[in-house]
Amino acid sequence: MTCFRYGEAELDHLRSRDERLGAAIDAIGRVEREVDPDLFSSVAHHIIGQQISTKAQATIWARATGRLGGVTPETLLAAGHDGVQALGVSHRKADYLLDFARRVRDGEFDLEAVRAMPDEEAIAALTSLRGVGRWTAEMILLFCLERPDVLAFDDLALQRGMRMLYHHRRITPKLFARYRRRYSPFGSVASLYLWEVAGGAIPGMRDWAPRGRDAGR
Repeated sequence: MTCFRYGEAELDHLRSRDERLGAAIDAIGRVEREVDPDLFSSVAHHIIGQQISTKAQATIWARATGRLGGVTPETLLAAGHDGVQALGVSHRKADYLLDFARRVRDGEFDLEAVRAMPDEEAIAALTSLRGVGRWTAEMILLFCLERPDVLAFDDLALQRGMRMLYHHRRITPKLFARYRRRYSPFGSVASLYLWEVAGGAIPGMRDWAPRGRDAGR
């Protein structure tokens, strides 16, 4: 299993910039999140996972890799619409997956060129694909390309983690931008820990950690 790569330099930077996040890092310990270095399968995986549970996504993905012998442009196109939909995806998602596969196979979309693009250019390229929005593109940047500074405003779990950690009622775009600047250039590692906080990694969160300069800001 390949996991998102980071080290003490990233953690020390976040500790130095944010007291409460630093305390959470120390309380939680190292976070291991799996990445998929194959860009085609990563895009397909994220299209499949939209608006369904993580468990359902894992079930469909296991079925796809088992029945197709791997998720590639060739295997998806060989399966056809009925075969792809039979994996457990909706009619619309089957269309998205097959359109993506055709564009890559026919050279209409240079998937590998995305690897060399700056973050915003890569997001623009990925969101030109049917079925890929900004949040999906940002997750691909993090969990496939391992970009170091991904913090997705549209991720509700990240916002929940921020609310829990800093005791905010809601996360506005302005407040989110403030935290993005604070975590940069290691927003991806901050994301990993905020997801852990949102998932309950620190019991009794409301009473946890010193209310220092970062509380409520």
